[in-house]
Amino acid sequence: MVPNVIARTGSGELSDADGNGGAAWGDAAVICPWTIYLCYGDTRVLEEQYESMVGWVEYIQSRADQDFIWRRDFQFGDWLDYRGVDDRLPTPVTNYEFIGTAFFAYISQLLANAAQVLGKTKDAAYYSELSQKVKAAFVDEFVTKAGRVGPNTQTAYVLALHFDLLPEDLRSVAADRLAEELRKGEYHLTTGFIGTPYLCHVLSRYGYTDVAYKLLNQEAYPSWLYPIKQGATTIWERWDGIKPDGSFQDAGMNSFNHYAYGAVGDWLYQVVAGLEVDPDAPGYKRILIQPQPDGGLTYARAALVSIYGRIESKWELDNGIFKLAVTIPPNSNAVLHLPLTQVESVTEQGNPLNQVEGIIAIDQENNNLVLTLGSGSYYFTVE
Repeated sequence: MVPNVIARTGSGELSDADGNGGAAWGDAAVICPWTIYLCYGDTRVLEEQYESMVGWVEYIQSRADQDFIWRRDFQFGDWLDYRGVDDRLPTPVTNYEFIGTAFFAYISQLLANAAQVLGKTKDAAYYSELSQKVKAAFVDEFVTKAGRVGPNTQTAYVLALHFDLLPEDLRSVAADRLAEELRKGEYHLTTGFIGTPYLCHVLSRYGYTDVAYKLLNQEAYPSWLYPIKQGATTIWERWDGIKPDGSFQDAGMNSFNHYAYGAVGDWLYQVVAGLEVDPDAPGYKRILIQPQPDGGLTYARAALVSIYGRIESKWELDNGIFKLAVTIPPNSNAVLHLPLTQVESVTEQGNPLNQVEGIIAIDQENNNLVLTLGSGSYYFTVE
């Protein structure tokens, strides 16, 4: 069991009195090692944590019912989600067994991935099969044939889509429903600590990046810019830590420096600026650069010092011209996606792409030009 507070106080063996951390919180036992492995490419963190990763997944399996739905135990749920406290948009609650089961399926697959990396093929097959069983149970319990997911909350659609829990034929339908829920709410999010980190990622993945930008640019509560308009310089624990009338939402639990909702930064780095890690080449051995400009933004820049060196993506829009500068460190390469009209409209420092040293391959995928780049610095212009 992963307790709900670490480091743990007191002494003696863990017991139910310690309180399990529940879905998402306790799941850090699996999610954190896997994420660190992706960022650094070092298998030692998986080797060192593997026993506890297995232990947590097995604990959940022991607590789930025979149909694989995790109904028992304490859950934080979609902590501090927006529930219509100002009567603008009353919303249902994303129920605990929905969240618990969704994360059960997700971390079982992450554990299978970790086992595969470590050469534990029998474990990889076992936990992958477990994940598939939980996914099937999730669909049977929470998804209608028409694509309605759980209580119809934003978080319900986000988890089902981000964790790939839905059958392929229902995914676009569910994404449409999510986008429609956001439109009905006049582009206000209602997600809590669970749904917020994945919300914009899901929208971008399913072709609704424009909706994600509308959420990003929203200034009215609840939104990311509302606290900034109230003078915030750090992320609040609550969407309305300070109410529009200047009063505190809750004097007892109301941190004004709390990471959770700041998880949108992940989307800013990966989608707006366009820097992503490739899971098939962890540690930024191969870098995915896929900026998606929109939302009235005219420039973005992000940089990361990886184990190979500095990676950078910097773009600007200038009178209909998209300009992108990227830096790829030694001993790594990158796959770059550029918005495309015609290949001929893209140049690198004024040169046609087929004359640029360092470009390994040139391909087209949907409406993007896909370039494979070796290490070096590049400056692209797209008309």
